[in-house]
Amino acid sequence: MEEKTNVMRILDQKKLSYQGHYYGNTEAISGVEVAAALGEDPGQVFKTLVTVGKTGSHYVFVIPVAKELDLKKAAKAVGEKSIEMIKSKELLPLTGYIHGGCSPIGMKKFFRTTIDKSVEQCDTFFFSAGKIGYQVELAPADLAKVIRYQTAELTAK
Repeated sequence: MEEKTNVMRILDQKKLSYQGHYYGNTEAISGVEVAAALGEDPGQVFKTLVTVGKTGSHYVFVIPVAKELDLKKAAKAVGEKSIEMIKSKELLPLTGYIHGGCSPIGMKKFFRTTIDKSVEQCDTFFFSAGKIGYQVELAPADLAKVIRYQTAELTAK
């Protein structure tokens, strides 16, 4: 591990057991490439997406890297008429994270978070540690000790 990220420090403060993974020495950019670089099943490696609803509220969705967010299912999960992805340039001021290094833990402000239901099949899952090149592996039940989240069907079949 090269260094501790804020996400890892938050997990340490909560005394939660997690595994940090570094892939910054690879060419991996997309989530599927990151899963391959880590030698992990893409169904267990998740990406964090930030959206805005018709009401102007922001929502975070965490889904497997090889899948696409189904905007209709996502809107339904949070009770919005419709949602759309926020623009890349809005990500940093809103969350404190840059595109490719966005984590559901440690955003500037907590946004309602929904994780794809498939996480319920995982003993542990991987997601960004808040910095490009870094992932953390954590049990879903442990993530629930850090942030509130719900699960729902979020991806296109």
